Amino acid sequence: MYDADLLTKSEIAALIGDWCRTLTEHERRSPETVRAYRATLMRFVRFLTGHLGAAPDAAALSRLEMPDFRAYLAYRKAQALAARSLARDVSALKSFFRWARRARGIDCAAIRTLSAPRVPRRVPRPLTPAEALDVAAVPVEADWTQLRDAAVLLLLYGAGLRIAEALALTPAAIGTDRMRVIGKRQKMRDVPLLPQVAEAIAAYRRACPHDLTRDAPLFRGARGGALAPGTVRTRMRAARVALGLPESATPHALRHSFATHLLARGADLRAIQELLGHASLSSTQIYTDVDTAQLMDVYRNAHPRA
Repeated sequence: MYDADLLTKSEIAALIGDWCRTLTEHERRSPETVRAYRATLMRFVRFLTGHLGAAPDAAALSRLEMPDFRAYLAYRKAQALAARSLARDVSALKSFFRWARRARGIDCAAIRTLSAPRVPRRVPRPLTPAEALDVAAVPVEADWTQLRDAAVLLLLYGAGLRIAEALALTPAAIGTDRMRVIGKRQKMRDVPLLPQVAEAIAAYRRACPHDLTRDAPLFRGARGGALAPGTVRTRMRAARVALGLPESATPHALRHSFATHLLARGADLRAIQELLGHASLSSTQIYTDVDTAQLMDVYRNAHPRA
């Protein structure tokens, strides 16, 4: 247990560092989540330094009460933060104090009753099947980078992958009719490989000038390193402009489209959950809202009395 009287500002930073290592090594959080959580805690400590009049020590962290947390959230809200961002801050704080109580004996009772702001549930806006295929179309004289981008976008729509999952694939993960995908928190799942997607990957591999070794990243950048997510987003943005699609047509919208189109054709919600790699069915159930919204659009546009 930390000595409250000896905990200095540098030791607070070390405490946060230990927590972040736990997030990475034991909870298998993504690097993006760990960076965001670290930034939240460093910001919270800076706020407390002004709010309390001194850098907080372990005793001060234990003594925090609900008004202190509400003051921090009010400070963040004054920066025009959306409810979703405030909810992420609350999640980071709860994670830190939960770890601090278990690992360092720093027990703050107030944090356990802190509630995150209600976040409006956003219904994803899928593309139509034709639009989803159009964004992955390649010109007749396509070079290897265009073939690569088409293969990645087809993976997002044809297999429902996240960008990070597609870019983490290795040649060894690709089978004849399925592939092994590593999802969030390093959870693995097998996903069917559609013939059209397999053909797009094969066309890219034949054209790629780099040595695609078995266990290295399958998709490469221009200089041979791992392909960056930003390149995929740039390619999607160009296709969106060329096809006149709305700004909601993002790479992640292809994953939404995959799930929505499966559900519309009668796929079981549990099966879609497995294909998407969702830990909870509640994450998958949002697509029933999408399907209902589309049904109502059809009704309003087609029914003579609507």
